[in-house]
Amino acid sequence: MSDGSLSQDEIDALLQGSGGMDLGGVPEPSTVPDLSDAELKAFRAVVKDTVEAQKSNMATLVGKDVRIADPKAQMMSQDEFISSVDEEMVQITLNYSDGAPGAHSYLLSEDAAVKIATPLIGQDGIEIDEATLSALQEAFSQISGPVVTSLSEKASVSIMTDPPGGEKKSTGGLEYPDGEFACLSYRVSIEGERPFDLYEIYDAQIVKAITDGAAPQGGQQQMAGGPQQQADPFAGFGGGQVGGQVGGAPQYQQPYQNPGQMGGQMGGGPPVQPVQFPNLQMQGASQEQGNIGLLMDVYMELTVELGRTRKLIKEILGFGEGTIIELDKLAGEPVDILVNHKLIAKGEVVVIDENFGVRITEIVSTMERLSTMA
Repeated sequence: MSDGSLSQDEIDALLQGSGGMDLGGVPEPSTVPDLSDAELKAFRAVVKDTVEAQKSNMATLVGKDVRIADPKAQMMSQDEFISSVDEEMVQITLNYSDGAPGAHSYLLSEDAAVKIATPLIGQDGIEIDEATLSALQEAFSQISGPVVTSLSEKASVSIMTDPPGGEKKSTGGLEYPDGEFACLSYRVSIEGERPFDLYEIYDAQIVKAITDGAAPQGGQQQMAGGPQQQADPFAGFGGGQVGGQVGGAPQYQQPYQNPGQMGGQMGGGPPVQPVQFPNLQMQGASQEQGNIGLLMDVYMELTVELGRTRKLIKEILGFGEGTIIELDKLAGEPVDILVNHKLIAKGEVVVIDENFGVRITEIVSTMERLSTMA
């Protein structure tokens, strides 16, 4: 090597030693987070708690009874999803912007989209056109409302959604998040229709943001419930204030105990006493006579409800001066009298000078009022 050149053996040795070297540039780290099974399970639990609210919103929109089964969740790639659904799908995009930004959308078959859109539009034999997609966008904006609210609360952030979009395409041409994404599948049944599958896909970044934001809250809950699962190490050493602050358990506020007594307390759980509920029907009258005098000068909102009805979105948009709306109350039927939106009595409408009034004809019993509040 006196002339500065390398022998073939030296070149081969260098090539063998560079097997782990980058020959094509250093790859950029992936921006798609890896989600554990526990994170996906926790996210599914959050969405599962909103199923009842989603069902209620959809039932109100379509005017029929709706059943939505608890979602199934799994991580999927674009190819895996395409191979498991129809060749053409309708996609309603509701991407998240602030709080937990990422791609989010609903996907359903053309037949399922027609089942939802038909009662919204009020016509049979509809096709997937601009009017149908607009109706579906508005519907899913309402359906997803409880989910966005719940996710915001769990992550302690304010999640905002972009304006909705809709399209019907082959599954290969639809919009998907980068890399693997969380896919939630619901089994939906609308009264009088065959059940269908509804898919909701979330960017992995959204799931990560929600589960990371909810983790500190879970830790605090575990700390609050600690005395029931693990004995306080300061119990029995005059540490009543420490035990009271962490677990809120009054049994720790006691004087010094000998080691035997302390060991017995740490080995066993806190004392448990059966709960005794008072009889509302027997004690209701006496409880009402308590300090009710202190509330006599408080104003309460009293409302007389003539009736209610439900209208399609297209009918509401067509309201104008002179439009007559038929309510669900019959002529002469008693009207509802509500205090702070709670039914307390029924009556009939009267005219007092130039004002309308109501004459009470029936007082709702205490037990009936309690049943309506439950």
